[in-house]
Amino acid sequence: MTDISVGSSAALAKRQRIVVEIDGVSIGIYHRDGAFTAFLNRCPHMGGPVCQGKLMPRTLERIGADGGSLGLAFSKTDEHIVCPWHGYEFDTRSGRHPANPRLRLTPVPVRVAAGEVIVTLPERRHDAP
Repeated sequence: MTDISVGSSAALAKRQRIVVEIDGVSIGIYHRDGAFTAFLNRCPHMGGPVCQGKLMPRTLERIGADGGSLGLAFSKTDEHIVCPWHGYEFDTRSGRHPANPRLRLTPVPVRVAAGEVIVTLPERRHDAP
């Protein structure tokens, strides 16, 4: 495992997201409600650059007492990243797709140490010749 500092926590906390490339690995790092999360920048659907997509609140359908739709509303607590290739959405805290729990972004360990945001990259596997 390799630990890499990607910047100061104070500077990164002012932004919602950054995308960094480390040793050929693209990673999206998110800050929300005082916590950092990180994911590989690869959509599980078709491999698109998901972490470069639009950030938006989760869309919810409001249901009336009769079971009918009252229209759509945006969540005040859940934020999604939308893959720019095909529009697949994923929660920026868990990496999960809202409708299909089998679709999930690949998490990257991230922590704050001595005021720096540190991501931990797994050791790369090299194919034998």
